[in-house]
Amino acid sequence: MYDKERGLYVAHCDNGPISIVGKMANRHGLVAGATGTGKTVTLQVLAESFCQVGVPCFMADMKGDLSGISQPGRLSGFIEKRMPEFGIENPEFQSCPVRFFDVFGEQGHPMRATVSQMGPDLLARLMELNDIQAGVLHIVFRIADDRGLLLLDMKDLRAMLNYVAEHAAEFTTSYGNVSSASVGAIQRALLALESQGADKFFGEPSFDIYDLLQCEGGKGIMNVLAADKLMLQPKLYSTFLLWLMSELYSTLPEVGDMDLPKLIFFFDEAHMLFDGTSKAMVDKIEQVIRLIRSKGVGIYFVTQSPTDIPESILGQLGNRVQHALRAYTPKDQKAVRTAAETFRPNPAFSTADTIMNLETGEALVSFLDEKGAPSIVERAKILFPLSQIGAISESQRSEIIKRSRLYGRYDNPVDRESAFEVLLAESEKAAKEAEEAQAAEQAAKEEAAAQKEQAKADKEAAKKKKNGLGSKILKGIITAVTGAVAVAAGNAVTGKKTKGKDIAKRATRNATASATRTITRDILGNLIK
Repeated sequence: MYDKERGLYVAHCDNGPISIVGKMANRHGLVAGATGTGKTVTLQVLAESFCQVGVPCFMADMKGDLSGISQPGRLSGFIEKRMPEFGIENPEFQSCPVRFFDVFGEQGHPMRATVSQMGPDLLARLMELNDIQAGVLHIVFRIADDRGLLLLDMKDLRAMLNYVAEHAAEFTTSYGNVSSASVGAIQRALLALESQGADKFFGEPSFDIYDLLQCEGGKGIMNVLAADKLMLQPKLYSTFLLWLMSELYSTLPEVGDMDLPKLIFFFDEAHMLFDGTSKAMVDKIEQVIRLIRSKGVGIYFVTQSPTDIPESILGQLGNRVQHALRAYTPKDQKAVRTAAETFRPNPAFSTADTIMNLETGEALVSFLDEKGAPSIVERAKILFPLSQIGAISESQRSEIIKRSRLYGRYDNPVDRESAFEVLLAESEKAAKEAEEAQAAEQAAKEEAAAQKEQAKADKEAAKKKKNGLGSKILKGIITAVTGAVAVAAGNAVTGKKTKGKDIAKRATRNATASATRTITRDILGNLIK
């Protein structure tokens, strides 16, 4: 119920209705209390109140209970008992327009982000990297940015890590040292994320933040995230919601204080956001929370105890609803005292004592007034929801998803050219060029070997040719010498038969035969050499 003068009516105390001032709703808030004290119903009442005045909300549904906000409520014994207390005679039960989302795409429209959108800081937190490993991840992102390589999904990041590791020596001077041990640790962390289903979250089409800021029929859309499975991965859950807040902060324009906020963001199980978080990350969260209200966004943390929230952030949560806390141990008692000290005291009762004695559906309530000052804390009863309390059936959920204007927009993943494809193409090109170079080198070696063999063959042929010519010459000489010897022998025989010839002619023939033998011997010796 909304009245511009009084605000959004959400609770009732002995002094009358208690309302959130519309222009102060973006000053953030806290809903705290032990399990079973009524936090979920309070969250539903707050969300309904914003919905009815046209303010969309985003909330995580841990057990499926919040899905009932999509159906009209009905009378029950509990509601009939409360109606006179609130001065309500005929409650107008109604539903809220709802869109279901699911990081894993099983119980709602998929919600994805690219690796680049998530950024190295949130990824380092998600993968629980140490400072050195986080530094290497920053280098990988910087190199990808300088090279114009898109990091969209996990295979892009893995390919980029391999590329940087293989060329680490080239990048050391410009970007810093990249050790193979750090790259290996990041790769192992990526595998662990994939086993948790995080690979379904990273990719395209990435979620458009403006789809959270929609209205339908004059009412704000209730954006309900199915978180029952996501809750099993606390780091992924908290990092995802932190990414959403960061995207809202970086995307939305400055609007200052408005009569009503643009969006109310409920962060359930808020302690997960701060468990194991470094001081640097807490400082960043504090900055986002401090500045995002100027973008028209109010953030409401839902948790068991105010001590789950760092003091620097707790001090920025102006609208408070504190359900019962139990104090069984000294630590619990300290938490009760801390919670009591966060309220502006009411002289009518002890805040610390009252916190431990609140009934289910009761709470200590303090909202900011028109001037932004905390009001005196009141013990109040939270209104009953006008929508259904409890989960809806799977068929009802499926029907709502199919009727949504977002149906089909995010359902089918898109894998366009990015770092993985570019680096793969470069690797294949380099491998092909190396193969061609190796083939050319082998061909050159074979050509050189062939030329060497040809030269050897030519040399052998020349030698054989030379040897053949020598044989012919030798044969001719032998023939000539043989003929000369035969002539000489014939002459000698003839000389014997003609004894009457002159002795001087015989001496001449002997001298000629001797000279012939000498010449023949010299020629044969040279040929043999």
